[in-house]
Amino acid sequence: MRRWLPELLALPLLPWLLVQGKRTRRITPRLPEADGAREGLCTPPDVSSAVPVVLIAIGESPVAGVGVEHQEEAITAQFAQELAVALKRPVRWRAFGKNGATVADACHEVLPQLQQLPMPQAGEMRIVLIAFGVNDSTAFHSSSRYHRDLAALARALQQQLSPTLLLISGAPPLHLFPALPQPLRHVLGMKAAALSRAAQQLATELPQAIYVPVRSDARERSLMAHDGYHPSAAGARVWAQQLAHAAVEGLRGLK
Repeated sequence: MRRWLPELLALPLLPWLLVQGKRTRRITPRLPEADGAREGLCTPPDVSSAVPVVLIAIGESPVAGVGVEHQEEAITAQFAQELAVALKRPVRWRAFGKNGATVADACHEVLPQLQQLPMPQAGEMRIVLIAFGVNDSTAFHSSSRYHRDLAALARALQQQLSPTLLLISGAPPLHLFPALPQPLRHVLGMKAAALSRAAQQLATELPQAIYVPVRSDARERSLMAHDGYHPSAAGARVWAQQLAHAAVEGLRGLK
């Protein structure tokens, strides 16, 4: 029953939710993807000769850099910076993000792009981040479909990239997004929470995978871009710190 609660709540409100959804899409500013290269190297102070850790992120608009001006401010680069400091090793990062993508979209459009990446070298530490949830929530995809799509993506990434650690992010807290009016905000928040539970379950089923919830108070406007829908550079930093902490703990658990 819990997994279907968003649908049960949405059904009697459907006409109102459709009107709110159309109006929100019409009045919400359309932000571009960030400028700059979607790859880089983060080197912590006083460390230069260590073999770099490789960080690869696959996700929707925050991974594409929507909400910030430059890729260095987006989630992948900031995660790499936090990780470099925490591990005291350089981190080489690459971001494969697509604005508006669902997990199924990524399976069809992003996975082929990863074929250009080399297989890990002997002893290389490779961390892969999967970060979706918003577009599958707004599309009202079922928890079972989300689990199935996410599992297909995760297993393909494990096969193609052989990560040391796979991080599966929860959906962002849509129930706090300033751009969304009530009751649409509440219903989409419940849907995002249901999809996050599906992602958490999947992480328990996969080897060398951990689930990382998104814990950010989106009501704090400094953490959101001016569209009220995407994380700002400050919001990406908070998220990056959470991911880095989880990655370090996850790597310790593998030893």
